[in-house]
Amino acid sequence: MNRKSQFFPLGDDNPAKKIPLVNWLLIAANVIIFVLSVSDLEQIIGIFGFTPADFSLLTMFTSMFLHGSIAHLFGNMWFLFIFGDNIEDRLGHIGYVLFYILCGLAATIAHFLLSIGSDIPAIGASGAISGVLGAYLIFFPNAGVYVSGGFGHAGRVSARLMLLVWFGLQLFSSIFTLFGAESVIAFFAHIGGFIFGVIGAIIFNIAARK
Repeated sequence: MNRKSQFFPLGDDNPAKKIPLVNWLLIAANVIIFVLSVSDLEQIIGIFGFTPADFSLLTMFTSMFLHGSIAHLFGNMWFLFIFGDNIEDRLGHIGYVLFYILCGLAATIAHFLLSIGSDIPAIGASGAISGVLGAYLIFFPNAGVYVSGGFGHAGRVSARLMLLVWFGLQLFSSIFTLFGAESVIAFFAHIGGFIFGVIGAIIFNIAARK
């Protein structure tokens, strides 16, 4: 989950109604796996990261729980901490964990389809978390999100604005990669996860009304 000096979320004013047990467990699992893998990180990423040129169903799952650095881990877990509890509230514990995994898989498939020949392992929870952000946009578009504005300034914006700006940045950055620009960030995974999250949340809302 790439961080920008502008519009980096600091928190929201949308408190969860229930204890977000699954969200905490997901954060704990990512932190524990990072601590266990850091001693031989390069080899573990090579084995358990998702490499498009060497497609593997197993690594589609394992890659979601690997991170390349503390900054990478912190950025992803911070987004998950802020936005995941409310999605778990709406979907329930079991529904949330299934949704999270499906978002991660959708993100990985999007990355695979647009990077089929790549031999660079993709890792990180950002694809799944992007799906969480997409669902948040549908479920809580008017919730307030406190964001950084550069030079220590913070302000409150709607979730709709913050998340659409975030998605626009992913879309803009992905265009450059199509024209050969190199990046260590799998922008298409972010886009795929986000779109899947939006669609999933819309379907959930329709089903809930019946």
